[in-house]
Amino acid sequence: MVSVLFCAVPTSVWGLQSSLVNVTPLPRSAGVQIDNSESTSRKNMVASVHPLATQAGVEAFAKGGNAIDAAIATALTLGVVDNFNSGIGGGCFILIRTANGEVFAIDGREMAPAAATQDLFRNAKSRFVNPSQTGALASGVPGALKAYAQAVAQHGRLDLQASLIKGMEAAENGFQVTEAYAAKLRIAKKAMLQFPSAVDVFFRPDPKTGQLEPYRAGEVLKQADLAKTYRKISQEGTDWFYRGRFSELTEEWMKANDGIMTANDFTKYRTVNRRPVRSTYRDFEVFGFPPPSSGGVHVAQVLNILEQFDLAEMYQRDRAGFYHVVAEAMKLAFADRAFWLGDPDYVDVPRGLIEKSYAKELAGKIKMNSVLTTDHGMPPDAATDFFERHTTHVAAADSEGNWVALTTTVNTTFGAKYVIPGTGVIMNNQMDDFVAFPGKPNAFGLIGGENNAVASGKRPLSSMSPTIVLKDGKPILTVGAAGGPKIITEVLWAIINHLDLEMPIGKAIAAPRLHHQWAPKQLLLETSFDNRIAEQLTAKQHLMKRSSSMGICQGISFDADTGLFTGAFDPRTTGSAAGE
Repeated sequence: MVSVLFCAVPTSVWGLQSSLVNVTPLPRSAGVQIDNSESTSRKNMVASVHPLATQAGVEAFAKGGNAIDAAIATALTLGVVDNFNSGIGGGCFILIRTANGEVFAIDGREMAPAAATQDLFRNAKSRFVNPSQTGALASGVPGALKAYAQAVAQHGRLDLQASLIKGMEAAENGFQVTEAYAAKLRIAKKAMLQFPSAVDVFFRPDPKTGQLEPYRAGEVLKQADLAKTYRKISQEGTDWFYRGRFSELTEEWMKANDGIMTANDFTKYRTVNRRPVRSTYRDFEVFGFPPPSSGGVHVAQVLNILEQFDLAEMYQRDRAGFYHVVAEAMKLAFADRAFWLGDPDYVDVPRGLIEKSYAKELAGKIKMNSVLTTDHGMPPDAATDFFERHTTHVAAADSEGNWVALTTTVNTTFGAKYVIPGTGVIMNNQMDDFVAFPGKPNAFGLIGGENNAVASGKRPLSSMSPTIVLKDGKPILTVGAAGGPKIITEVLWAIINHLDLEMPIGKAIAAPRLHHQWAPKQLLLETSFDNRIAEQLTAKQHLMKRSSSMGICQGISFDADTGLFTGAFDPRTTGSAAGE
């Protein structure tokens, strides 16, 4: 999943394996490089997983754009150079805080086609073992492009045409394939070889054997059809995508491949303006994205639970106890995610999940010497008080007070593994985020209930967690991540490490992580974790599993005393952070 972040000042609204490789931040006029994964600037900042995408954001600033313009330019360029994670064939959540203090949440999540039913995958006749993950039935109607257009039109200074330029150039002229990109192609090779339109873009004859092989690291990948698509959108606007030739080409491909998506599904697609989730954590104000994101709710819920503990003192006195408490808080929230969360336009999601009283009740269940066996609780007013009806992340901010958190994705690596012929657009496999079989895990091992069942026009539950943190009414942190359900816990670690343990944002993101999502009943620890702590957690009855890396995070912090923005990208992969 891909995520783009920018932050802003508050208002009274309520409430993701890779090798460890660093890329030096891009050259910039006034920015100061701190280390391999941090940069500072007094004027503005943008951070992403790819230098070309970051450069697109910096260029948007240079043209007079604000943080919103920079975020969208970055996201659209990532849709070319990092399109195994995101692109206009996917969806997004955009959290915007404007210079005047208002906070907006634009829901560009994919929607199920009109013909989708709860039994879609139960009765699916498909040549694919997992039709919710591969092929025509796996895709929801993409919403990212419409959300991007809305964001720049309502809150930017430039236009969508300007935001498309860098991505169009990268698609037409080509870019050098990174080791991470090449590795993702190797992982998806078998599935992608089933689709000629994907082969045409991402495979070429091996110089030695003549066999079709995916592009390798260091080679230049050009995407002529995607460049044409960007150019058409630049010339004709989003109607070309949602009411014109792209929707027609998609319907034609769907009919030929047992799909159900139609051009009319594109015509009916709408973004939704939602009410941000607002909560507090100690002396801080936290803004997150509401359902169908589970991230905003559960970041707030876990922080509310952890607020009952002195984490800084525990970290110094009892390191294993500190990690145990955080893991148990995660488990409690993920149990609630499975039971309560879904698209608020279709199901009732209780706001009591983020009530302090409920968090105190859950915190009281945590035992310091053993793990919890509970599943979920009953939040306050659960019957009456409801919310209104493998990703990448970008972070950006400007000195005028515009901050944006934008997370965008095609779901798993290269989405549903096919490309709409003649367009270069990789389509998402977001239908796997629904619960096809209640009680059975999806591609990320998540278990869900009937609230997240497939339905016509419904938006699947997401873990994307664009987050903005403020203190004394001023933004100090924006953070987001990629990595399926690990997005939620990655964002939590960045917040806890930065706010409670007072780590600089770069170190807060780089620090070893653990993750627990209730089901399966195992605690994931990165291999960089101290073995002694792992042994102590095992003694507390945690079932351990090691992982080389658990997702990718980006963030930006602001220090009012120095007036400096610090942008940081995750050292677990390539990336860059830069400002003017």
